[in-house]
Amino acid sequence: MFAIGTRPEGIKLAPVYLYCKKYPREVKPILVATSQHEELLQEVFKDFRIKPDFNLHIMKKNQTLYDITAAVLLKMENVLKEVNPQIVIVQGDTTTVLSVSLSAYYQKIDVGHVEAGLRSHNKYDPFPEEINRKLTTHIADINFAPTKLAAKNLLREGIDKRKIFITGNTSVDALFFILKRKWREKINIDNNKKLILVTAHRRESFGKGLKNIALALKEIGKIHDVEIVYPLHPNPNVQEVMRKILANSPNIHLLKPLNYIDFANLMRKSYLILTDSGGIQEEAPSLNIPVLVMRNVTERPEAIFAGRAKLVGTKKENIVKETQKLLRGGPSYQRMTKGKNPYGDGRAAERIVKILIDKYKAKL
Repeated sequence: MFAIGTRPEGIKLAPVYLYCKKYPREVKPILVATSQHEELLQEVFKDFRIKPDFNLHIMKKNQTLYDITAAVLLKMENVLKEVNPQIVIVQGDTTTVLSVSLSAYYQKIDVGHVEAGLRSHNKYDPFPEEINRKLTTHIADINFAPTKLAAKNLLREGIDKRKIFITGNTSVDALFFILKRKWREKINIDNNKKLILVTAHRRESFGKGLKNIALALKEIGKIHDVEIVYPLHPNPNVQEVMRKILANSPNIHLLKPLNYIDFANLMRKSYLILTDSGGIQEEAPSLNIPVLVMRNVTERPEAIFAGRAKLVGTKKENIVKETQKLLRGGPSYQRMTKGKNPYGDGRAAERIVKILIDKYKAKL
């Protein structure tokens, strides 16, 4: 069984779910959508042409972490009893991931955690993701670590090495898969200018952090040979700040959320990406696009160690300075466009499914 709540989970588990379809005699994949993010998740299902077997429809207006946790726990109980899977696969660090894992544990059902072992070592940044991920690690019966560093984090926490498998990150699989699809550009962008793609929505940046990011973007947008494209997250905390500061700013396009096909192709066209997203830190190196990470800490330091990304925080002055440096090109820019992607080769889903088949042997 696969349980998915948000857009990033959907993107990263879709390759694993689809790879299971190659083994119909060994695997019977069941897909459950909690719909922690309803509309955004449905777009992912359309992009990958998959359909959930169960949809819990938990999303409600102004939902809190308490609402999500309670709703997923209660609604998963009956689904798990009806299906009685051998293992439940979750991905990442959302509240859906922790709640589904806990629900499976209560029924003594195995849990497999994809993208296990990422750590910022600050329990409030990212919030609540750092603790969601750590707790899920200790519930999980199998931890699929995307990198050697992630596996080392698990070993330091006392996880049995027999429960740890290094697979690469499925985000790279998803990117390669979706870029093979036919695509027609829908956004009017001046191709003679340098495209800067932006995402910023993290809970720990709400308030002052997001305001600083908006003010930095407004300053960067004054540069004549730049086009900034920013698909806004639907969360009101993001919408209100960004629209208030950036509406009608030159060279800045504030868009509705894009489907994954559009977003991946915009990444491919970008000169530079400014983000607080985890997935983009993993995907952009495969496209040789430099990334400035607008966070104070990251649980994905591999790209930074490899020189493919740089942590710039949320202070306006630093974001503007580092962006201007890369816009000038030269060695600083070129260094960030070369080398292997430390997050994988696009075969993580294949490795995960083969491990599951080997471990469980009987039909899943």
